[in-house]
Amino acid sequence: MHPIVSALKHHKTAVILLSVEIALTCAIVTNALYLIRDRVSAMRATTGIANDELVWARTRGLDLGLSSPTDASPESRAAADLAALRAMPGVRSATLVNGLPLLGSYMSTNVLRRPGDESSAVGNVVIYVGTPGTVDTLGIELAEGRDFAPGEYADYDPFADDSSAPSAMIVTREMADALWPGEDPLGKAIYLDDESPQPTRVVGVARHLLDPVVGNGDGGDERNVLLPSRKISNNPTYVLRVDPASREGIARDLPAVLAGVDPARMVAKNEVYARTVADAFRGDRAMVWLLLVVIACLLALTALGVVGLSSFWVQQRTHQIGVRRAVGATRGDILRHFLVENFLIVGLGIVAGSAAAVGLNAWLMHHYELARLPLTWLPSGALVLWALGLASAFGPALRAAAVPPAMATRAN
Repeated sequence: MHPIVSALKHHKTAVILLSVEIALTCAIVTNALYLIRDRVSAMRATTGIANDELVWARTRGLDLGLSSPTDASPESRAAADLAALRAMPGVRSATLVNGLPLLGSYMSTNVLRRPGDESSAVGNVVIYVGTPGTVDTLGIELAEGRDFAPGEYADYDPFADDSSAPSAMIVTREMADALWPGEDPLGKAIYLDDESPQPTRVVGVARHLLDPVVGNGDGGDERNVLLPSRKISNNPTYVLRVDPASREGIARDLPAVLAGVDPARMVAKNEVYARTVADAFRGDRAMVWLLLVVIACLLALTALGVVGLSSFWVQQRTHQIGVRRAVGATRGDILRHFLVENFLIVGLGIVAGSAAAVGLNAWLMHHYELARLPLTWLPSGALVLWALGLASAFGPALRAAAVPPAMATRAN
């Protein structure tokens, strides 16, 4: 080990420059790998609904001076719409909701575990509202409890001050654990209105139901409750559960079907839900590919640096290597010398790079609200750099091991 350390001391500048390059690469690659893992994990998130069997649409009213047969009430309009949609070939069921997982817009509120007690509040809870048939239409899987009973659907409007909260709700498993950790949630009550003593009790627990926006807070991406209502007055979303083979045609024909019920409006957007899910993660996929390109470029530059420096040192020390071979050093001794030398240089860079990785992550957390890099993640970057360093130095080390003892007799 002493000859190796002594040789490195004679090339301090080169050692420092290569170590700095490795440190920067280690810091960036470690954080990039963690970001990739985080984004891939988000893209694999379960929505909790039947992605491949759903078509959805949103409508917008138009002032065309046309009379509408369903102007009497929102309930009669919705009933006529749903009847027409259910009559479409390939449609199994249809319902109205105020939003869907990954659809973007949402409503959230604070809920109280005890009436009037602000200290019992849980914040940023997403409120899903659905009309009869929502659980079956969306394909929500219940881990515990049951679907809503017909008598539990109320005239609930979360935007109306005089609207009474429903008596029943379905919560996600994640929400149940946040509200009542370690307890059976069935029958438990929360209060949606801090001025009203009327409780809303849990009748079912959904295994999964993703929020409309993921990564929107520290509490998780399934902090939501589903409430039953007979109507949705503000920008309802029509959701159809269909035969997967017919979904493209149904999405194409859906605007005409709704226009046939009420021509005084337009379909603002309609889409196959599987495409909505894919589009929701388009930016994440682009980020993953960009980070992979950055990682590949950094690793390639680092590998070139290691190969170049190792090759230069082998060429510079040819006479010295020949002398060592002449006095009894084997090819394995020479090979180990250069690999250990490289291992020490890479190790020095990795130690500095690990500290830099933590610092870079702290900066990203402060400016971009990224998750904290677990210290257990640091070995990932270290292993990549060590493997790269040894692989890059192996070729020059083999050339050094091939130097014959006769080189000791040549002029230096």
